[in-house]
Amino acid sequence: MFDLRTELAGTIDNRDGSWGFIRRFATAWSTPLSEGDGYDAADLDAAEQRLGLRLPTILREAYALLGRRGDLTSNQDRLLTPEELYIDDTGQVLVYRLENQHVAEWGVPLDALERKDSRTVYRTSMADRSAELWAPWLDRLSLAFVEIVLSETLIAEEELFNFLDLAPGDIALVEAAYERLAMPAYPADEPSIVWFAGPDVLLRQDAGVCLMVRARTTEALDEVYETLDGEWNL
Repeated sequence: MFDLRTELAGTIDNRDGSWGFIRRFATAWSTPLSEGDGYDAADLDAAEQRLGLRLPTILREAYALLGRRGDLTSNQDRLLTPEELYIDDTGQVLVYRLENQHVAEWGVPLDALERKDSRTVYRTSMADRSAELWAPWLDRLSLAFVEIVLSETLIAEEELFNFLDLAPGDIALVEAAYERLAMPAYPADEPSIVWFAGPDVLLRQDAGVCLMVRARTTEALDEVYETLDGEWNL
């Protein structure tokens, strides 16, 4: 039986652990990864030639593993295809992911491309473009792909998803009823996103004001409703 709480712990502190977790998670929560789910070397080589740089090894591995699996990478925000990868307008960041309304971008700083497991950054759109600054997201690109898979799976099945606007006392209830996952709180500059899990349920708490829940079964989702009695939005 796949238990998110134990599967994640101790397995995502390096890229092999991250890829192994993603494989097991896909099998349990979606469909198993297969050879055709990733881009081949020619696609990634073409992207490097177009961009005039070497893609991080971790990015190449991630695209080869699951780059074509939209159900794991692009249900809301979108993992760019190799043909869509671009350098941002400052010339400092390789962008690999976009928010669904293009109000946020995620990328790897160009000065970190050669690192074994590059740090990642993000930027949100602002009315004053000069105020748009890249800020730390997660310390490792392989961990950022674990985050992508968790976040995009969260909303993959509408009938098994819901979200709750948290009241002040709800946070303590969440922490008491569910186990915090072995994901660091992030973004790194202002941690506000925290993950929890219970039997057959995955929960994401954002800034202490919103809780998103995805269950594997309707029975598991009903148990969440019984545990957290509130004004659910769906």
